[in-house]
Amino acid sequence: MNQSVVITGLGVVAPNGVGLVSFLKAIQKGSSGIRFYPELKDLGFSCCIGGIPEVSEELKREYLTDLQLRNFNSSGILYGCIAGMDAWSDAGLSATEKVDYNSGTIFGTGMSGTEKYREAIYKVDAGKVRRLGSTVVAQTMASGVSAYLGGILGLGNQVTTNSSACTTGTEALLMGYDRIRTGQADRMLVGSCSDHGPYLWGGFDAMRVLTYKHNDTPEAGSRPMSASASGFVPGSGAGALVLESLESAKNRGASIYAEVLGGAINSGGQRGGGSMSAPNGDAVQRCISGAVRNAGIQSTDIDLINGHLTATSKDYFEIQNWSQALKLEGLHFPYVNTLKSMVGHCLAAAGSIECVASVLQLKHDFIAPNINCTDLHEDIVQLISPDKIPRTIIKKDIHIVAKASFGFGDVNACVIFKKHK
Repeated sequence: MNQSVVITGLGVVAPNGVGLVSFLKAIQKGSSGIRFYPELKDLGFSCCIGGIPEVSEELKREYLTDLQLRNFNSSGILYGCIAGMDAWSDAGLSATEKVDYNSGTIFGTGMSGTEKYREAIYKVDAGKVRRLGSTVVAQTMASGVSAYLGGILGLGNQVTTNSSACTTGTEALLMGYDRIRTGQADRMLVGSCSDHGPYLWGGFDAMRVLTYKHNDTPEAGSRPMSASASGFVPGSGAGALVLESLESAKNRGASIYAEVLGGAINSGGQRGGGSMSAPNGDAVQRCISGAVRNAGIQSTDIDLINGHLTATSKDYFEIQNWSQALKLEGLHFPYVNTLKSMVGHCLAAAGSIECVASVLQLKHDFIAPNINCTDLHEDIVQLISPDKIPRTIIKKDIHIVAKASFGFGDVNACVIFKKHK
């Protein structure tokens, strides 16, 4: 069995927009969600800026009950529940009283409940283990977000959490795609989420991979593909997509955003230049070319690349790998953009939020701007035309978008989306 897979629902919690309407407006306008946080400065961080979604107490209560929110302290799970429930509703679906054995979720994360861990550690160290509460396990276990979503929505197919660093969200999408394509499920809610805060971001600050030059100008801090790029800006949030067999979507009369043509997942094995924090270029190229092949398209069919592109020294290397894998350069190279210029690097949530952005661009026929790219890196513009890196929105009919994520541990994922007709 080899079923066509389509996207029927989207949900997003991003630093520059919570919900599809505000997020769509933000990426069309090029609005940044990066802010200065005094608490990071007080803790001695070099990078005192970041991307944190704005979620009010009132909004929380639209998704979780007072009982669920009692002693709740896991931002990643909260973001995942909001995005996941929004995507489910956007697809015209609702929670069921009976178990829905045809629907499941693969919803990833990097770390779950870091603030809850901190709270629990202090209580245990103080001899107050009986004061931990009954939800500490659910909030800190790796599969917490998929467990919450599975229970809220009544999902009876596969319910699990994947974790592959920055590749998590794109990998989750491809895992759900495979499950539907092979007839093991009718629908899969896929996505990923990431906590925010000093206990998650501190390690990156210690590695000196975060920018420290824009504490006074936070919105200018994330500068992918720029000569002045000085490290990435940490972010957080969640993205979610409902994948469904074309047959199921048609039978329900569901609206369709796009089709998933295929993709590829691999690893560079931390060989050939690859390491825990650097990609193996050959593996990246194999992943990209494998995705193109599995999708049954030609490189020249791609209208837009939504890259990983983190605003580090690896940006040129990524563009070089895309060029070599697709065998395209100059004006023949597709348009390329990266959401990280607006929201920073949302870590485990990055791939899913960026997949939502990719699908929205495909659905609404525009190419979002790369903000802060006023000084394109000279090595990049020698390889591809500057015209292919838009600094302002381009209204354009696009048909195929390639989205890739490359993560810590030398892991890669690439997916190909197509406009549905």
